[in-house]
Amino acid sequence: MSKTLVQPIGQKRLTNVAIVRLKKHGKRFEIACYKNKVLSWRSGVEKDLDEVLQSHTVYSNVSKGILAKSKELYEAFKTTDQSVICKEILEKGELQVAGKERESQLSSQFRDIATIVMQKTINPETQRPYTISMIERLMHEIHFAIDPHNSSKKQALEVIKELQEHFPIKRAPMRLRLIVPERHLSTLMEKLGGWNANVVLKDASGGMPTVVCEIDPGHFRDCDALIRGFQGKLEILAVSVFLEGDSNVYQQYDNTKDAESSSVQETESVVDLREKIMSNNISTENKSGEEQVKQNKCSTCDTIVGDVKQYREHFKSDWHKHNLRRRTRQLPPLSAEECLAEMELNEVNVDRKDYSF
Repeated sequence: MSKTLVQPIGQKRLTNVAIVRLKKHGKRFEIACYKNKVLSWRSGVEKDLDEVLQSHTVYSNVSKGILAKSKELYEAFKTTDQSVICKEILEKGELQVAGKERESQLSSQFRDIATIVMQKTINPETQRPYTISMIERLMHEIHFAIDPHNSSKKQALEVIKELQEHFPIKRAPMRLRLIVPERHLSTLMEKLGGWNANVVLKDASGGMPTVVCEIDPGHFRDCDALIRGFQGKLEILAVSVFLEGDSNVYQQYDNTKDAESSSVQETESVVDLREKIMSNNISTENKSGEEQVKQNKCSTCDTIVGDVKQYREHFKSDWHKHNLRRRTRQLPPLSAEECLAEMELNEVNVDRKDYSF
């Protein structure tokens, strides 16, 4: 007598899903979502819950298809409404990602944090910003651990505080224009002196005196509250003030660094970097006038290109085009190796999106 193989006809297989997991009251609860929709929901872009969830069902284990018990759901969430529970897990749960994907996300966030630190800090001796490669090396040296659940800006401020304990680094000052009634001018100047602000310009000729000053960002809120109390006006002229040559400029990186000395710094060990920083020798050397005549410099890529023919070929390269796109977003230039690595990472992310369902 032949045996008949009976297949389940009501079985739903969940494949290629993003699992969001939440542990509560000692129990594990999971929901099955679409990979590219979880972050959109958390950022507020996606509003439709049906577009995020593959099913309005709470599991104990999505991979094995084990459903969560109603008793456990009520003990943990005080309700058995699956949709309400799914929303809470979606908002508070941890998104489970693959190892390579997590590594790619952490690497990208690490770079973002280093970029923010570079934009907000300067060397107190040279009044110029550190390069992004230096910041990354210093972050590795202090063993900074990235928290994927916190914003890059918040973590960048934590990095700055930690770096200040070990290296000569400080917040780049803000340049403000303060307009106050004449009767409050003396009080304002006393406050600015107490904050160690650098007064660049003071114009008391009109009925509303104007003061242009450079102030530490940590005193910005106090300054704003003071000006509001005086019924004055505050304008931000520059978020970060850096030094280039003999004048202050408002830009996010220094265009006058020498390409050859910066390339040497790229290859130095962390120990040598520490010694360089502590001895205040990280400022770059100027090139001789003869070398500047013979060679052309690309300010976009911050590098020495060569003769006229090489200079023209450089403008057609993917390296130059990539740095142009970064410049429009007010990001610092990348070296050829860094540019190639970032382009490859972007291609991997695009491929991942193309194969995501």
